[in-house]
Amino acid sequence: MPYPYQVSNQIKIQLPDGSVREVPSGTSPLDIANSISPRLAAAVVVARIKPLAPAATSANEESLEASEEAMYSAHATSGERIVDLTTPLTEDVALELLKEADPAALKTVRHSAAHVMATAILELFPETKLGHGPATDNGFFYDVYRETPFTEADLAAIELRMADVVKRDEPFVRVEEPRDKGLAEYQQHGEFMKVHFIERFTKPGEAISLYKNGDFTDFCRGPHVPSTGRVKAFKVTSIAGAYWLGDEKNQQLQRIYGTAFFNQKDLDAHFKHLEEIKARDHRVLGKQLDLFSIQEVAGAGLIFWHPKGGLIRKAMEDWMREECIRRGYQMVFTPHIMRRELWKISGHEENYAENMYPPMELDDAEYRLKPMNCPGHILIYKNSPRSYRDLPQRYAELGNVYRYERSGTMHGLLRVRGFTQDDAHIFCTPEQIESEIEACIDFAEAVLKTFGFSEFQIELSTWDPRDKKFIGSAEKWDGAVGSLTKVLDRKNIPYKTIPGEAAFYGPKIDIKLVDVLGRLWQLSTVQFDWNLPARFDLEYIGDDGERHQPVMVHRALFGSVERFFGVLIEHYAGSFPLWLAPVQVGLVPISEKHLDYAETVKKKLEAAGLRVELDTSNQKMNAKIRDFGLQKIPFILILGDKEAATNSVSVRVRAKGDEGSVTVADFLARAKKLIEDHAMEL
Repeated sequence: MPYPYQVSNQIKIQLPDGSVREVPSGTSPLDIANSISPRLAAAVVVARIKPLAPAATSANEESLEASEEAMYSAHATSGERIVDLTTPLTEDVALELLKEADPAALKTVRHSAAHVMATAILELFPETKLGHGPATDNGFFYDVYRETPFTEADLAAIELRMADVVKRDEPFVRVEEPRDKGLAEYQQHGEFMKVHFIERFTKPGEAISLYKNGDFTDFCRGPHVPSTGRVKAFKVTSIAGAYWLGDEKNQQLQRIYGTAFFNQKDLDAHFKHLEEIKARDHRVLGKQLDLFSIQEVAGAGLIFWHPKGGLIRKAMEDWMREECIRRGYQMVFTPHIMRRELWKISGHEENYAENMYPPMELDDAEYRLKPMNCPGHILIYKNSPRSYRDLPQRYAELGNVYRYERSGTMHGLLRVRGFTQDDAHIFCTPEQIESEIEACIDFAEAVLKTFGFSEFQIELSTWDPRDKKFIGSAEKWDGAVGSLTKVLDRKNIPYKTIPGEAAFYGPKIDIKLVDVLGRLWQLSTVQFDWNLPARFDLEYIGDDGERHQPVMVHRALFGSVERFFGVLIEHYAGSFPLWLAPVQVGLVPISEKHLDYAETVKKKLEAAGLRVELDTSNQKMNAKIRDFGLQKIPFILILGDKEAATNSVSVRVRAKGDEGSVTVADFLARAKKLIEDHAMEL
């Protein structure tokens, strides 16, 4: 056993059914599983433990499990954690034995697969130097350095050798070693990345955590599956380049990617899922459906909206503006560039400059393109005296903003340098803040529902008092976080707290939608801010006749029109609901003699507000239908002698096929109802 303990006392183990067992200190989760059932012991992968009387933890400790540091620390956190089955239990804990279906078990097998891959790499290419190999949402990777870059053929050889490592079924064994000894060994072998990680994440005098399987040893905290044989289904997928520590002056590394599952069925389903994602790629569909483009001559990350994409954008923005007005917002517009001094007052010059375009020196001052709209809205508020009776003031703007994304980070519509933010800022009294936040969350839910998203997840991002990027007192931060928490609790919305991820001026609620493929997208956000009102000396006259400082809510619900549109394209695979479709109806006259009737129908549909396209080409009917189908048009109406004689249309519905003939009036009534209801189905 890698953890020699002398049993000196009994501890309590609480199982998921609520029962409590007293066992000797040093008993492992695997021992307990065997005592319940040998079959259970064979099925479990890792364990989750939580102290029955947990000590208070800092924000840093709460987030350790998700941090890079968690990969290397020899010392477990004081809260809930995932551990190896052989870990000796030395305190009273609640214990869960996790089987393959648990997400934590999948993450564990992927991290173990990274070790299997590293083992294979060193067996085949012993001159390779290792970085680190974490699990990811979709698999795992390992950063490596080798003077001769790896090739696709090398990846195939690595995958074959991984199969040998799995077949050997080598146990993963955790040991601890003095830090100085570990450093000396890694330095002796030129393992510069391992030396860096030890020096960064451990302290002098500490022990370091190592995992061994066969002849391979890695600096790692774990946990791992019991043996390499549990890594049953895996695939080495790709390779990419990166500089060590992100510095182009350092060594050029290679990052080898892979994925792993507990069985071949799940692995096959994963790649089928990836094919579905590929088929929905908004960049491919955007070109196929002629929705938008990015022009190299103009610059990376700058979007050109084509006529059909522009129609969808108009529908999105029209809905948003109408809904804002209905909910008590006032529409405003602010300039694209403003004096640099303004960004100094707001704090962006100090805290956000790396994301802004460089200053432009003009005749009277330096100017900067705006990365966000809030300072402009603040100036509108400040332009006139305000009374408590005037509050809340809600300003909304679909404003173009510009942020400097690094070269190579842009990705179609999803990560751009110029975009339109559906921004709003609410100026209110402290007593109004919670109701305004609640109204913003209600608005966000309405946006997601209207555009066809039924699932979402909530994250509450808070501050880290040790991080100098955050401005304001602890009292202010605690009060702001408390207000957001109260609203979420009152609405009975589950949420996850993310320490250290707040905006520099205040905590925020992020609303992540779940698309049809189960992917999470960060779009909507609601942020609390008392800092900017203070920086700009904002005031209102209270009912006591005294001057008071308002508080401020930032909120964006699309997030950006571009990103939201990209998500919509992929969610619907380009088959937009009727109310969003750029062309809602395609008209197919069977022959030239039916063109006059087709023109008559077209005018009736357009008069009712529908977006219609008539194919007047000399192609055959089936070719016209095929072309409209490739454009993913919701309704195709076929017009021949019978239809002309009866003032009707023959209806083909996208993805459903022929529905037969109906009168033009009946079709119009159906289409108008679908549009009015913002219906998702046809």
